[in-house]
Amino acid sequence: METQSLFSGFCSNSVIPSSKTSRNLLCSSPSSQSYSSYFLQSKYRVSFRRQCFLASQRLRAVSRLECKKSVEKVSDVISGMEDSKPSVKRKRLAVFVSGGGSNFRSIHQACVEGAVNGDVVVLVTNKHACGGALYAGDKGIPVVLFPKTKDEPDALSSDDLVNVLRRFEVDFVLLAGYLKLIPVELIRAYPRSIFNIHPSLLPAFGGKGYYGLKVHKAVIASGARYSGPTIHFVDEHYDTGRILAQRVVPVLANDSPEELAARVLVEEHKLYVEVTAALCEDRIVWREDGVPLIQSKENPEECY
Repeated sequence: METQSLFSGFCSNSVIPSSKTSRNLLCSSPSSQSYSSYFLQSKYRVSFRRQCFLASQRLRAVSRLECKKSVEKVSDVISGMEDSKPSVKRKRLAVFVSGGGSNFRSIHQACVEGAVNGDVVVLVTNKHACGGALYAGDKGIPVVLFPKTKDEPDALSSDDLVNVLRRFEVDFVLLAGYLKLIPVELIRAYPRSIFNIHPSLLPAFGGKGYYGLKVHKAVIASGARYSGPTIHFVDEHYDTGRILAQRVVPVLANDSPEELAARVLVEEHKLYVEVTAALCEDRIVWREDGVPLIQSKENPEECY
């Protein structure tokens, strides 16, 4: 299979690695940066005609913040900048999608506008023609096809995916409507660094088979008066990782699944951007009993 054909039509000058060729990744990426090319020194090579992300700042000194006495930081806060004020390294994000990617678009836009201290440096999808992949190609974000299947023999294996993400220097993985189970290899490579958004108040209406309108139909049929999005850490099972954040949405008496889905989606976009901003500012902390919390930006002594 010619590598040029897999993503032709939606990502200019882009290809996905082929198992029968040299597995080169190539994606044109517009930016104000003047770099002519960027190479990953491995069997995977990614060429960029222009740089599409900002380089991480150098660490000068490392310190740790605590939220009261019962939590510990997920990642270190960077300090020692020239103005002596604490500063946080700009994070590099990988987003996984299977469909239209509306949450992905919200996160990417927040990064571009400066509301999130990070950059989406790669998109991973199991559907090369989905809306999220089309958007990524239009914005110059490299697109990777995963997982390898009988229908997609040129996609990456789990080990190959981990290697590619490491070479993109990814800090966090954000699942945004990605319908495949995350492989254990990726979970082990990124402990406490993979997140998912689910359109119900977990642990209710979660697990294998609960996605999209199926979730909202089940919520309405149950008679539940409230629903809403949940953001949680990803483990080796569907929707069972530690809950990080939730947003409550009322279920109205005459709601259709589509109406409830639309109301929940509005809150999904807001919540995922808020949580991503907290991640990129190193404001995720852990209580002594293993419950993750978000540290308030205005008052670091408060967590929620």
